[in-house]
Amino acid sequence: MAESDPRTVTGLLQAWREGDRGALDSLLPLVYERLRRMARARLRSERPGHTLQTTALVHEAYLRLVGAEIPWKDRVHFYGAAAQAMRRILVDHARARSATRRGGGAARLPLEAALDVAAAAPEQLLRLDEALKSLERHDARKSRLVELHYFGGLTLEELALATETPPRTIEREMRLARAWLRREAASAHGHGS
Repeated sequence: MAESDPRTVTGLLQAWREGDRGALDSLLPLVYERLRRMARARLRSERPGHTLQTTALVHEAYLRLVGAEIPWKDRVHFYGAAAQAMRRILVDHARARSATRRGGGAARLPLEAALDVAAAAPEQLLRLDEALKSLERHDARKSRLVELHYFGGLTLEELALATETPPRTIEREMRLARAWLRREAASAHGHGS
């Protein structure tokens, strides 16, 4: 099935963008399971007893996506936006939890643990979000790759395919992004963050 085929995610996004509201009804069954896998992966690495459930995260992300005025390009753009929406939902949830907690300092985590959103405390997710925002200002492409990989669940091979970039280039960019984020996190941690 070609990407411009109206039965594909890209085809339905194009139809929706052109005003076909029925395309939205056809889109959900095509993307729902992938969104559930993305949400499950993110929540699996959250602290035990996390109050957000997979279905709730998927539904909230989907509602944010369909409610936004986004000029959809293709399925990669859609899943990237879904990854970003899930990240924002988790960060908002962490901020709300953090605002209700008082006292106690957050433990420092290795970057890989933070990138997997495995932190038990919401403060780590908030620091990661700030580091990613900083990376985006520094290098938007690398920030997007990190977001698609860690929050969107795309493998390095899928990133290479989606961005039409050689896999070795993706691997190098991801190594550079991780190093940059490590340095940023160390700098922020050293300044009392």
